[in-house]
Amino acid sequence: MPAGSTQHQTAWFITGTDTEIGKTFVSCALLHALRRAGQRAVAMKPVAAGFDDKGRNDDVEQLLAASSLQAPREWVNPYGFKAAIAPHIAAEEEGRRIELPHITAAFARLQALADAVLVEGVGGFCVPLGPSCDAADLAAALQLPLILVVGMRLGCINHALLTQQAIAARGLPLAGWVANRIDPEMSRFSENLAALKERLAAPLLGVVEHGTTPERAALGLRLPPQGR
Repeated sequence: MPAGSTQHQTAWFITGTDTEIGKTFVSCALLHALRRAGQRAVAMKPVAAGFDDKGRNDDVEQLLAASSLQAPREWVNPYGFKAAIAPHIAAEEEGRRIELPHITAAFARLQALADAVLVEGVGGFCVPLGPSCDAADLAAALQLPLILVVGMRLGCINHALLTQQAIAARGLPLAGWVANRIDPEMSRFSENLAALKERLAAPLLGVVEHGTTPERAALGLRLPPQGR
């Protein structure tokens, strides 16, 4: 594909059923899948909390490493907070405010560079970002189809169905979902997976096995229909 072409430009918002369920891992796997499909792909983490003394956040570093092109760090991560706590609390403690237009502007710059952009949310779909906005508002501001990462563990069916309802309430399309086996000892995994397939109104993009790598996980993922 010629440099700068937007003919097949795509973008998705990656959300999850909870925090610590593998959104970053799945985002990295999707970046590898996009690269295999011949697309120049980059990811952004608009809001991240938990930075070390060198100013590095694990999620941001993984996304930077998996992207197929280099982009300015301030575009990839417009808002970073030192404490590994809820972002609205971290922002308040640092005397800062998360502004959605600042994030959408960074997203537009990334779209001008890449064929595909993945936007990874923070925590679950409705995590507060400030007194009057949350992660769902960010997804709505970007107007992107969503990919839902379901952390496969006890309780995931309820979490997934509630997230689906919240996404629909915002008028946003659910493009697909990924089953991430974060609990390798989960009882009745196959039955739970079947229940989710019956009830989630979007295609299953793949199952990520516990203990694999993003590169290997990418081999078992299929990309959803092109977004945006």
